Amino acid sequence: MTAAPPVSPPVPLSRNRDYRLLWGSQALSEFGFHAAVIAFPLLVLALTGSAAASGLVMGTIAAAQMVVGLPAGVLVDRYDRKAIMLGCEAAQAVSAISLVVAVWAGAATVWHMVAVAAVFGASAALFEPAENASLPTLVADDHLPTAVAMNTARASMGQLAGTATGGFLFAVGRFVPFLVDAVTHTLSFVALLFVRLPRRERPPGGAGPLGREALAGLRWVWRERRIRVTVACAVVLNLFFSAFYLVVIVLAESRGVPSGEVGVMAAMLGVGGVAGALVAPVLYRRLGSYGAIVAVFWALAVFAPVTVLVDSGYLIGVLFALMALFPPTANTAIMTDQLLRTPDELRGRLTSTLVLACGAAGAAGPALGGSLAQIVPGDRAILLCAAGMATAAVLATASPTLRTLSRRHEEGQPTQPD
Repeated sequence: MTAAPPVSPPVPLSRNRDYRLLWGSQALSEFGFHAAVIAFPLLVLALTGSAAASGLVMGTIAAAQMVVGLPAGVLVDRYDRKAIMLGCEAAQAVSAISLVVAVWAGAATVWHMVAVAAVFGASAALFEPAENASLPTLVADDHLPTAVAMNTARASMGQLAGTATGGFLFAVGRFVPFLVDAVTHTLSFVALLFVRLPRRERPPGGAGPLGREALAGLRWVWRERRIRVTVACAVVLNLFFSAFYLVVIVLAESRGVPSGEVGVMAAMLGVGGVAGALVAPVLYRRLGSYGAIVAVFWALAVFAPVTVLVDSGYLIGVLFALMALFPPTANTAIMTDQLLRTPDELRGRLTSTLVLACGAAGAAGPALGGSLAQIVPGDRAILLCAAGMATAAVLATASPTLRTLSRRHEEGQPTQPD
């Protein structure tokens, strides 16, 4: 008998050319995107002085992401994912250039900005599931947790850097943030051209109506118990934390915390998120999927009530940073397990379902927090949010489904619904 040829070890991420190209292109793209997003309300206010118009433009980005969310997953599963990502980058570059020209010529209007914002939101809704669904084909299963964590770190750093720089760029010139956005998306488009994605087979039976395929994806997510439970964990986390965050801001204002300290609080949340994303691969290897998910619930449940006792915005910022350390590890655990359990032809719809569910929870959370702050004093509202987090932590800890999650999916193959 001839011996089987030795299996070569997978290429590490540091030498994975295609993953590095994808990661680097999106680091540029996300920086430009957030620089432009923070400049949108500044531009609207400078041109019209209308806060309502500013809200309309900003709301359009979120609305477009929500509307395109579910159909985006179907399109990502149906068509060439690299072509979709290239199309998203090209659309954002062209729309940003159109706004640069309009602002330069003094012809920018609110409706033009609404149209550009809609393109931004729709492109973001399409790109994320296309990228996430492509990850398992670009990196080895063993390296997928690190790739997910590095993508989370990239997104956090892009948001911090872009938001911090956008206001400065706007001060240089009203069109400058949008010019930077156009340049970064163009560079990203060029880099993506050189990313090699394996050719995918067409789904058997041909393409059905968008609505039917979207519902098929939702039904699959619901039938797969482990994915259903991890989606629920992500939704609960987003709901309670976004409610808690708003209540803390309201309480800080009522206690006379200076606006500068409130800004530091928000920035520390971002700093903690970046640090958490960078250490997520290490924490994931030590804690495993179950430990990572349970840890984030208990971290929020323990640190949240402490904010009632703290009057300093800087100390609350430290608590925010500590709370933000663990969610990237939980995100790594959830996304890794879900991507490896999901067949390739459903990965786009999986991501779009998760993004849509978390987006809805993120939108409902501030409404819940605002209602609590209106009905009861701020400190009691925080304790109610903390009680909700503690209840979720107990349920997550006791969940038999979460206990079955392994650090790495057995053999890297999708499971059948159970």
